[in-house]
Amino acid sequence: MQFDEVVRRRRMTRNFEPRPLERGVVDGLLAAALRAPSAGNAQGRDLVLLEGPDQTARYWQATTDDGWRQRSARYAGLSRAPVVVLCYADPDAYAGRYAEPDKAAAGSDPWHWPVPYWMVDGAFCVMSLLLGATDAGLGAAFLGNFRGDAELRSALGVPEGPVWLGAVLLGERALPDPPTSSARRRRRPLVEAVHRGGW
Repeated sequence: MQFDEVVRRRRMTRNFEPRPLERGVVDGLLAAALRAPSAGNAQGRDLVLLEGPDQTARYWQATTDDGWRQRSARYAGLSRAPVVVLCYADPDAYAGRYAEPDKAAAGSDPWHWPVPYWMVDGAFCVMSLLLGATDAGLGAAFLGNFRGDAELRSALGVPEGPVWLGAVLLGERALPDPPTSSARRRRRPLVEAVHRGGW
């Protein structure tokens, strides 16, 4: 698939087939995602891979409650995803990298950056994973993290320090997979979103 086609076809999947994915496919997607850019090549991103219903259930137990699972029209389709990838960004990796001689000389202190680039780099990693899944013919969805961080951290042995960015669900798309109301919103045209020569 050409890159422009991958970008156009990428969309969030909300209904998955439960069939497991081949290890080689998953490992390839993860390896490609970890090649995304990172400030100073700090590589302060970690991915926690949950495969199969026993492991992925730990994610759902920590981040949702019975009431939400019963009310949600999408839970059944989402929870069938055979793979859940949790992305963490580690600010300490950037502080350590920018204390090294080749970066410290520039006087760059990550704790005073106007943008926390560990979050940007984590987002690059997530987007690479989403695009890679599309290129591989798989469905993928990014789910933001609204609750359960401490429970998930405890259940999976994640150390304090790394910041949880959210989860990427991977699997084969199941039909029907109608778009959400968000996906039906009008896409801003180029002339509205690009400000040439100034705002």
